[in-house]
Amino acid sequence: MEVPKIRMGDLLVRAGLLREEQLQAALELQRKWGTRLGDIVLAKGWVRPFDLYTTLAAHYGKPFVNLMREPPDPKLLSRRDLLRYSELLVIPWRLRDGVYHVAVVDPGEEAMAFVTERFGDNVELVFTSKFDVIWHLQQSSDSYFSELAVNDLAECNPLQSARYVFTNRQLAVLAACLVFALLAFSAAPIGTLILFNVVIAVFFLFNFGMRALLVWVGGAPQIDIKVTDREVAAMIDRELPTYTVLVPMYREAAVLPKLTAALRRLDYPLAKLDVKLILEEDDEETILAAKELGLEGIFEIIRVPPSFPKTKPKACNYALHFARGEYVTIYDAEDMPEPDQLKKVINAFRKAPANTACIQARLNYFNSTQNWLTRMFTLEYSLWFDFYLPALEALKIPIPLGGTSNHFQMRVLKQIKAWDPYNVTEDADLGVRLTQRGYRVGVVNSTTFEEANSRVGNWIRQRSRWIKGYMQTYLVHMRHPRVLYRSLGHVGFWGFQFFIGGTILNMLIVPFLYGAFALWLVTGTRILETIYPQAILYLSLFNLLFGNTFLIYIAMVGAFKRRYFTLIPYAVLSPFYWLLMSVAAYKAFWQLIHNPFYWEKTTHGLSDAEAGDVLEAVTDLA
Repeated sequence: MEVPKIRMGDLLVRAGLLREEQLQAALELQRKWGTRLGDIVLAKGWVRPFDLYTTLAAHYGKPFVNLMREPPDPKLLSRRDLLRYSELLVIPWRLRDGVYHVAVVDPGEEAMAFVTERFGDNVELVFTSKFDVIWHLQQSSDSYFSELAVNDLAECNPLQSARYVFTNRQLAVLAACLVFALLAFSAAPIGTLILFNVVIAVFFLFNFGMRALLVWVGGAPQIDIKVTDREVAAMIDRELPTYTVLVPMYREAAVLPKLTAALRRLDYPLAKLDVKLILEEDDEETILAAKELGLEGIFEIIRVPPSFPKTKPKACNYALHFARGEYVTIYDAEDMPEPDQLKKVINAFRKAPANTACIQARLNYFNSTQNWLTRMFTLEYSLWFDFYLPALEALKIPIPLGGTSNHFQMRVLKQIKAWDPYNVTEDADLGVRLTQRGYRVGVVNSTTFEEANSRVGNWIRQRSRWIKGYMQTYLVHMRHPRVLYRSLGHVGFWGFQFFIGGTILNMLIVPFLYGAFALWLVTGTRILETIYPQAILYLSLFNLLFGNTFLIYIAMVGAFKRRYFTLIPYAVLSPFYWLLMSVAAYKAFWQLIHNPFYWEKTTHGLSDAEAGDVLEAVTDLA
């Protein structure tokens, strides 16, 4: 295509769409960022998309087509090319007298090579808006993209999909274990209960031992990938890749202004951000709120068509088909990432081994002092993300990723078929799958601040979903234990058993053990002596007193590392928080049987924290 003689910026100024000072600022950013002028003025919100693309068409002397009014001929759309249309923003529009009229957004080298390959040399170009292409593909091919989002993993690798909760083999093993336990109890009830108590006491002893190991390993100063402020400042914007940010939302119109403001504050070239606001098609309130904000060109609304299951991973899989970044991350609606997080992640990938597929940022809460529940939540997360996850990565044990601020190489994420839409704790499962494939997951010294749940009912809904997803993850990856053992090795396999399986078992058993201790403590009954021989009694008391004291202590250590000194005394109330987890665990167990794919919605925006509280939380980390 012939290069126009008049510069695009000059055309925009002549048309009165851009002021001269804005043009000069855009040209300066173009030299700094290394991106196209059109992307810059869209990212800054200086020119409306329709005006930009009509001017771009005039710039090349080609007609502009509004695909919303004049949609492409559906007969020309090739199902096998739909993903390429989305990736390159190219779509066949009309076939007239043997000439293909192809709508393009940017006649770049790769796009034109695709046009030539598919339609030959007898082609006429028309211009359109990237939003028109995305809108039309969603309207005309939503069933195709939806089918991929739901079934791609299940069809390509059914053994790693949670579409089926239990396999026949698992049901047979479970039935056999129950029958054996009943027969043993019928034949020797006291001996069976003693054996059960031995197994439980030894399990808890090993569980405490693993937590101690994780805190010891996770406390090493070199444990995660450290990126300094000096290294971030030295990064050259022109060399940074396009970064996709997925933001799944449902009925969260109220938090949209805060969310978009947080994303604008990211220290990253705006024109290289590809932000997808992922909204359910029936969520008219949030869609309308997003439209009314008049968002800049870096924001795109992706409407997810209704299909089963209605889950966050399904929505993210759908939106991934329209993503154009080399890297991709997820932020939740209430997230406040540190501004330099994306740059730190890029730097961390450059430092990490070549097989690193994901970098997990740390998560913490900006409303940690709102009430007792948010304090306990913050203590838990500080320990989890500052000690446990870095230690799991160092020991090559599968990391159950957090549901947000995990940053992926796009090619790897697509290669492993992204998230499992049937798993309601999708990123925990994805962390295990990555490790099984030989990929590594790193942890970087950057924090995303979220809103801690401040209401018990809302907290239980959220936590029961997480635990149900852990149950799904354990069942999926234990379908073939030998395969899992070969792929993870000895340490990885047993780490998975204790950290994933053991966490579930711990929450289900704790109420009974606390109950037995409370019964003995209050009544002094000797009825338990028959099933607790002296050696087992001492071991159980050691676990109860020393083990739980140790867990309280390491919760304090997590708060101390974050310098959350006012939270440290609250660690002594951890047993009550653990009992609350058990309530959520039993709800999760019931739902796993009754309604395994139901996504319990967590309500956000309940915090009384204002912007100043968030800034204070970020400052405390520095």
